[in-house]
Amino acid sequence: MLSLIVRFIDMIQPLIIPLCFIIAWVFIFALGSSVIGTIVDVIKRSKKMHEIPCTHCQYFTNDHRLKCPVNPFQANTEEAINCKDYQMREY
Repeated sequence: MLSLIVRFIDMIQPLIIPLCFIIAWVFIFALGSSVIGTIVDVIKRSKKMHEIPCTHCQYFTNDHRLKCPVNPFQANTEEAINCKDYQMREY
């Protein structure tokens, strides 16, 4: 049994280095594409979050308990992007 294993290892030994090389590059490519995909998703999400107008609204209180008395469940969420009650704060 042991001799069969040794013969099998001797047969595949010339293939081990190229196979490991290919597997390593596939892993690096997968890791790189995952990182790039994550960066693209973060950029898209941040652009969407910067469209939220709540901090410039006159009804925005900036209190963690009640951010907006008019629409408390929509305040600082994506639902607030097209808020009907939005009014620009006058400084």
